[in-house]
Amino acid sequence: MWIFGRKGASGFSASSTAEEVTEGIHGYGLTAIVTGATSGIGSETARVLALRGVHVIMAVRNREKAIQVKEKILQDKPDAKVDVMELDLSSMTSVRDFAAKYHSSGLPLNILVNNAGVLSPKFKLSKENIELHFATNHLGHFLLTNLLLETMKTTSVEQKTEGRIINVSSEGHRFAYSGPLSDYTNNESSYNSVYAYGLSKLANILHANELARLLKEDGVNITANSLHPGFIDTELFRGHNIFSVICNRILRYFIKDVSQGASTTCYLALNPQVRGITGEFFSDSNLAKPSLRAKDIELAKELWDFSMGFTSLK
Repeated sequence: MWIFGRKGASGFSASSTAEEVTEGIHGYGLTAIVTGATSGIGSETARVLALRGVHVIMAVRNREKAIQVKEKILQDKPDAKVDVMELDLSSMTSVRDFAAKYHSSGLPLNILVNNAGVLSPKFKLSKENIELHFATNHLGHFLLTNLLLETMKTTSVEQKTEGRIINVSSEGHRFAYSGPLSDYTNNESSYNSVYAYGLSKLANILHANELARLLKEDGVNITANSLHPGFIDTELFRGHNIFSVICNRILRYFIKDVSQGASTTCYLALNPQVRGITGEFFSDSNLAKPSLRAKDIELAKELWDFSMGFTSLK
């Protein structure tokens, strides 16, 4: 349990929970996609958004596990609107299939929470032979966002509401490879799991920043922001036994629980305080300062073009 609770300008702090930052807010009529919603802050985000009346689409790899999460949500809120759709962000084919099915469903889309992530101690490649962190944490979400953007634009116009895109990044973005992006995305000889994860989290911020710039340039009523959820001992760290031991024995009083970890995501998804705010980085439900590299406009443009090429969107 996080023991520090100094409130920021928003009135919330590191100890605030997802329910607290959305208290009294009604999301009825809104539809949200939450990736990686089977565990940790993803499942808590789905639960709290559904609790506030949002129609939640759980975009997941493990359908059976997602159904279990859905059943728990329905136990607490029998009238909750929750659906499960399969999505493997490490596979561009799966991302395209998901987007096609979503389009055919005719559902609107107000909120997109790009939450899913991997942290692999070993060098691995995606199904398209791209380094797994970069492929899953960034490229999968980049492609998904682009494929769903027209639906979000249409929803925003028809419902006269602000669309919100939220990229769950990490303070780990400060520990990324330096140098050209192309030098590290598929290079096993220089692989370092911390730097590879850091690069993907840096990409999450840069993606949100450039997307925010482009949407603002086009006059579209959709915001794009990124966030650090806090340090949480979740399933993301499975396979990292030393980290789990440290969390459980030494840092347990400084580690957030999932209800606190999902708070900034839910704050950005629903809270009216952030209406119109775009291209920013948040932590503890307050504005925060990312690294200088994360604010590099030219690097954001470079990543965008690089990602467009990788995902064959050019």
